[in-house]
Amino acid sequence: MATRLHIDGEWTEGGGGAIATHDPATAEVIEEVTSASRSDVDAAVAAARRALGNPEWAGMLPVQRAALLFKIADLIDQHHDELATLETRDQGQPIGISRQVSATGAAEHFRYYAGWVTKIQGTTNPISFPDTLHYTRREPIGVNALVTPWNFPLMILAWKLAPALATGNTVVIKPSEVTPLTSIRLVELVEQAGVPKGVVNLVTGDGSVGAMLSSHPDVDHISYTGSTATGKLITKASAESNLKRLTLELGGKAPSVIAADADIDTAVGGNLAGSTLNTGQVCAAYTRFYVDKRREQEFVDKMAAGLDGLRIGPGLDESTQLGPLVSEKHLGHVDRLVSVGREQGAEVVTGGHRADGAGYFYSPTLFTGVDDNMTIMHEEIFGPVLAVTSYSDDDELAALIARANDTEYGLAATVWTRDIKTAHRLSAGIKAGAVFVNMPPIPDMAAPWGGYKASGWGREMGPWAIDAYTETKSVWMHYGY
Repeated sequence: MATRLHIDGEWTEGGGGAIATHDPATAEVIEEVTSASRSDVDAAVAAARRALGNPEWAGMLPVQRAALLFKIADLIDQHHDELATLETRDQGQPIGISRQVSATGAAEHFRYYAGWVTKIQGTTNPISFPDTLHYTRREPIGVNALVTPWNFPLMILAWKLAPALATGNTVVIKPSEVTPLTSIRLVELVEQAGVPKGVVNLVTGDGSVGAMLSSHPDVDHISYTGSTATGKLITKASAESNLKRLTLELGGKAPSVIAADADIDTAVGGNLAGSTLNTGQVCAAYTRFYVDKRREQEFVDKMAAGLDGLRIGPGLDESTQLGPLVSEKHLGHVDRLVSVGREQGAEVVTGGHRADGAGYFYSPTLFTGVDDNMTIMHEEIFGPVLAVTSYSDDDELAALIARANDTEYGLAATVWTRDIKTAHRLSAGIKAGAVFVNMPPIPDMAAPWGGYKASGWGREMGPWAIDAYTETKSVWMHYGY
């Protein structure tokens, strides 16, 4: 496969040197990927700008553009196993996740938005002017920078690229330098599908390349998934350049509330899945647990047993349940925060150390004796580290909601209860973009995805992504003459 930049329909070497991408299970180098220079980024943005006016793209009928997206989905399916294996080698996620979530999910997103292409409509509006017809048009924003993270590189790129193309935009893709390989391969498949040159461009490299796109005066919209800290830098760069449109899906610190009436076995199973999916490297992962005092010990004992029973190993091993963390750097981040938890007085029930192996493996970790003010209850760890605290049945529900909301983040949350009243009251009170009741945090292409507070701006997926990638134009047609 190519490991070069893709600009205006051509694969080319970048002017910024090379970056190694590693297999997290072995720490071995998989590929050397070229890095873009300032002139490369400028060329990619210019190519995307020219392609906006290319009749081959701009004049494509909706039914033709829909067919193109369906073809991309078919090509993803045809290369399903290849893409899943590549995702696991580069990112580390268990092969079952790469197959069922990443590769399958990518194809599903393209099919979903292929169906939207012929249904993007304007409105006619009853304005209070005589002899005037008013209607709206939905038009592409223009040049979009799609900046993606390292945890689900293929699927997250698909959920940005599919609606961007469905609405007639052009794009410059910048994947994480840690996991660029499936993004490169997807661009190859997009090219194979017949997308006109310049519509989809790819620039690889580190954060400096993303910064060039953030401040670029000819980029109209950035869709970014990643850390809140980087989201703030993008916001500042946008404000100082051209006030480009921003869609930001940022960090999370999801609370999980386990009520006294919850089925504890179901809650344990769902929280194990929701906290250790992709080794906890999920922005919506369940990380801080509020358990009714009467059920706390049972919950802790069963969670510890469940964590201890997870099979740790390379993602390509079919029996692996918990793969490696993505990099040595990120493993150090997780281990540092576990040490901080110990120093602040939390008790490690299980885990708390690097696991054996040449790769970046970390043992799933469960803390109890946790205080709401501890760092591990506030800072995003992004690893298999769980912190359990309790609440009294005598506490007012409002007080529990306040504790769950005691974070700068607001991406996701979960509630475990058999009582519909409790479920609705907690779901209404918790400030999060998505509240999952009695289930793990798996997004769906038809439902909105995004956060409150420092978890970002805007929503992706479903019809909300159509809004994110279009401008609404107001047309006033006076016919009184």
